[in-house]
Parts: sequence; C-alpha cells; structure tokens
Amino acid sequence: MTSAIIVAAGSSRRMGFDKMFAPLAGHPVVWHSIKAFEEAKEVGEIIIVAKEDRVDEFRRLVKGAHFRKVKEVVAGGGERHISVWRGLQVIESAGSEFVAIHDGARPLTTPALIHECVAAARAHGAACCASPIPDTVKRASMEQMVQESVERTGLWAMQTPQVFASGLILQAYAALMARNEMVTDEVSAVQKLGKKIFLLKNEDWNFKITFPHDLELAEHVLALRAKKKSPAKLQSV
Repeated sequence: MTSAIIVAAGSSRRMGFDKMFAPLAGHPVVWHSIKAFEEAKEVGEIIIVAKEDRVDEFRRLVKGAHFRKVKEVVAGGGERHISVWRGLQVIESAGSEFVAIHDGARPLTTPALIHECVAAARAHGAACCASPIPDTVKRASMEQMVQESVERTGLWAMQTPQVFASGLILQAYAALMARNEMVTDEVSAVQKLGKKIFLLKNEDWNFKITFPHDLELAEHVLALRAKKKSPAKLQSV
C-alpha cells in the first residue's frame, strides 16, 4: 500500500490569499489534488496536513466530497519539513510500503502520474517527477541585476509527488528533526542520507499554483483535458 501525504499548510504569501480554497473549475484547488490520490489505485490512505486554523474547514471539505481514503487532517507547522514530519507520524506504518508526498497547490497531477511515480519508486527506492529546465538561466543580485549565466545542462525543476520507501523517508526525516535542519522538499531530506533518487520525466502540466494568473492557466488545462476525454459527438446525416 502507498500512503499519501498532501501538504496544504503553506502561508500563500505570494498569492495574497489562501490558494488551497481558491476556486478552480468549480472546486477548491486542493480538492483536485485530493481527488487524484483518491482515484489512484496504489493509494490506500491519504493524510492532509493543513494550517492549524483551517483543519476544520478541510475536514468539512473531505466529508462533503465523500473522499473515502482520507484518514486524517492534521495541523502543520511553520515550515514545510515540520508539516511533512507531522504527516509522517500518522501514516499506517504497519501496512504502508511507500509514501507519496504531494503539494496541495499542484492541482494538475493525475492518477496516471501517481502510478508512474510509485512504479519508479518501487524500482529505485525513491522517485520524483520533474521537468528539465529549457530556459536560459541567470543568477542575479538582490537588486535583480544579472551577475552570471548558469549552465542549464542537467538542471531539472522538481515537482511532486515525490515517492519513497516508507522506511527510507521516515529515517530521513527522523535524522532531519534530530539535527533541527530545514529542507524545502523531501528529495533534499533523502539526499542527506546519501541515497539516490530517480527523476521521472514528466511532460504533462503539473505546475504549482503560486500567483493568481496560475489559476487561469490551470482552468484552461483542466478544460482541455475534459474536452479530450469527452466522446466525439455523432453528426446526423
């Protein structure tokens, strides 16, 4: 069984409002993330980590949407790694073979992508979906003045889900918490153990909702996907 932790405890500072509950195609942003894991056959349980003052709101969302796999909604911390650690504390350790950790603000993930990530983790012990960076990259000063070019060969933009063997991610985070260190994603935590992580090349939309205009683009992506799924209308002769 794979346990999923959906991290939804961020501050949304760049958004200006709580993006998790921003409307997207008729549902809150985080609803789409939960739904993808609810429909993923590999996933047996879902843990949602929310801002402390929104835990009850998340529980109402789960109940109203009839998400059967959501085991618990727990309060997160001030930093992402603390939120993930709290989610790890309530997974079904006896029955969980893998743990998939996902940003609640990535509503475009799909059951198919989750399946591929779990399969890659099964083969390698740890896997993360990612995309090669195609753009020219510059390093800038605090004043936003160009300082130097950055060679983009081998550079990848990390995404989620990030999937790990349960024992591996628990060991990585226990060590992290013991040293009182901070990381911005789970791959970084596992790297500190000297372990290798396989990067699964993702060529589908899976961006994080960060700015208001991201909602508009996500709306278009979801509409396009829905159109592709709809059967072609038969034309009468």
